[in-house]
Amino acid sequence: MHMFQKIEQWGNAHSIKWLAFIRILLGLIIFFKGYTLISNPEQLQTLMYKDSWFDFTGVMGSLALHLVAFAHLVGGIMICIGLMTRFAVVIQIPILICAILFVNIGAGFSMLNSELWLSIIVLALLCLFWVMGAGAYSVDASWKKKPIEVYHIET
Repeated sequence: MHMFQKIEQWGNAHSIKWLAFIRILLGLIIFFKGYTLISNPEQLQTLMYKDSWFDFTGVMGSLALHLVAFAHLVGGIMICIGLMTRFAVVIQIPILICAILFVNIGAGFSMLNSELWLSIIVLALLCLFWVMGAGAYSVDASWKKKPIEVYHIET
């Protein structure tokens, strides 16, 4: 058995029911972060251009912003309802790592940099749900309980 299959099996066997509330909250935080990126792109573009280690300019910066916003909007909803949670989490993890290393750390590693701390907490929760899975109260769990009905049409 592969390591990832063992991790998934362990996470499914050790499901904690109150983590569903944390998963829903995490999904909402990620969704609203995507919404703020769409509603106020100028703020993030200034952060990306001014404080970043990379020289994002013009089209590349705008493309990165839109891809991240789309991933946050769709991934946030998927995490919130527990639909393909591990897949949605794996898509979010590189985005959060880049946000921590290249965008938020430019403002300094202090207690006043709340955006950095929020990104670190969200990254830790994403790693937790990558291991634990969606939990009991999710679309994933309801699909596992219900057997898939296959209809045969005789001709």
